Amino acid sequence: MPHITLTNGLPGISGLLTQRPDTAAPLNRLAETLLHSPRSLALSRGERELIAAYTSELNGTEFCSGSHSAFAAAQLEGGAELVKAVLADLDGAPVTPRLRALLRIAAAVRGPVRALPAELVAEARAAGADDEQIHDTVLIAAAFCLYNRYVTCLDTELPADPGYYAEGAERIVARGYAPPLD
Repeated sequence: MPHITLTNGLPGISGLLTQRPDTAAPLNRLAETLLHSPRSLALSRGERELIAAYTSELNGTEFCSGSHSAFAAAQLEGGAELVKAVLADLDGAPVTPRLRALLRIAAAVRGPVRALPAELVAEARAAGADDEQIHDTVLIAAAFCLYNRYVTCLDTELPADPGYYAEGAERIVARGYAPPLD
């Protein structure tokens, strides 16, 4: 049961954002910039969504992990099977060494606040990651620590319909994160 009254009947962050459009606007703009914006060619939309899903999975935020896993699967070659493999066993997952190294950086970001270990940055660079990819990975993981805390700390509900995430993926792929989610 959520810790605050939500009058819209929506699960997870969708309910929180709909309840508070004033805070939804900047949070959606941030998500749009980080995950959907065509500005960055450094990481594909699917890779950015996978970083969000992986961070959310490690943080134990089922709603965000489920949502962003569906959003990543809809945009990555390999789809849901690839996303499941990454979430289950990063080292054994069929991803490029560059993406694996960036996901390791995301895992480090969600831990105690400190500078990234130099060996993680060196591993990412050796695998072909550039400054922009490292920057974007850190920022996406840091933002998802915020989103995950928002959803988890207010104890939002999970969707009753298992198709909720797939419907959300269609909407996000087509429209992005702004305007606020319905």
